[in-house]
Amino acid sequence: MENEWTEINAFWKGEMTFIAENQAGGQVQMGTLDGKPGIGPMQLLLAGLAGCTGMDIVSILNKKRVELTDFQVKVKGKRASDYPMVWTDIHVTYLLWGNDIRPKDVEQAIQLSEEKYCSVGIMLGKTARIVSEYRILKPGEVAS
Repeated sequence: MENEWTEINAFWKGEMTFIAENQAGGQVQMGTLDGKPGIGPMQLLLAGLAGCTGMDIVSILNKKRVELTDFQVKVKGKRASDYPMVWTDIHVTYLLWGNDIRPKDVEQAIQLSEEKYCSVGIMLGKTARIVSEYRILKPGEVAS
């Protein structure tokens, strides 16, 4: 896999809008199209972090036979004020819903994702300080 190229094509749709598409046909909209807002390129990096670490956590907890009823990854970031305005600070909050979820399992899954498996987070960590926290909630409990 290390020698394989991943290809993304970005199609200009006018003004400052692009539709990016992967080789399988998955698409994401950057910029406003037909009055519908898209996600900005820098926001996509945060979305990529949320998805990457989220997939890791679900996989690791599944292997530990932890039964999640719901899961959410919230990511927020601050950018440098000077160009190229990279992310400098990123905060990740993991919200996990389920019964009998052990903090030890969650902490281990987060650590493995952040230190070993999530390539997006490891790359972003080269320019940003990334901190995280988690909360375990009962099914149906509303996160504040």
